[in-house]
Amino acid sequence: MNIEYSDGRVRPLASERWLRPIEGDEHLLARCDGPTLDVGSGPGRLTVALTRMGIPALGIDITPLAVSLTRRAGGLALHRSVFDPLPGAGQWSEALLADGNIGIGGDPKALLRRLRELVRPGGAVIAELSPPGSRSRVERLRLRQGERADAWFAWATVSADDIDPFARRCGFPAVEHWQEAGRWFATLS
Repeated sequence: MNIEYSDGRVRPLASERWLRPIEGDEHLLARCDGPTLDVGSGPGRLTVALTRMGIPALGIDITPLAVSLTRRAGGLALHRSVFDPLPGAGQWSEALLADGNIGIGGDPKALLRRLRELVRPGGAVIAELSPPGSRSRVERLRLRQGERADAWFAWATVSADDIDPFARRCGFPAVEHWQEAGRWFATLS
């Protein structure tokens, strides 16, 4: 499967990498200490890992196959958009945006505002970001496998350099930056 960008770029989508732990996941998971919402959970590697650690977790994803894979692996998952009604609104301790999922919907501010509604007071959003020095942007892309191409959709990329103002405008006054295994993260609270 490939990702096609509206400007003509094409790159492979190595989706099988999401089926097993990725270096740095353990540090991300260690920051979750209460009920956690895994947004864009894919096949559920983080949802299942949290469940095995004894932390209540719910994965949400718009892809039926991803939800099915999460459930088969022992995690709880719903086939839903983060913008749909969700159980536990205002009660989640953490919300995860791993693997660049801060790009969901192509509007990081709208996504972060929605997550502010979903996490409890004092709760946090843990987001994986693009490295410092990269450019935050919104692009149109689609997935293609052979001759079959999905519809175009917006996807955002947020640089670690730019997360602080995004977070403040969305109701998260505190931002902690951290790096693990070549991955860049921020905890917004």
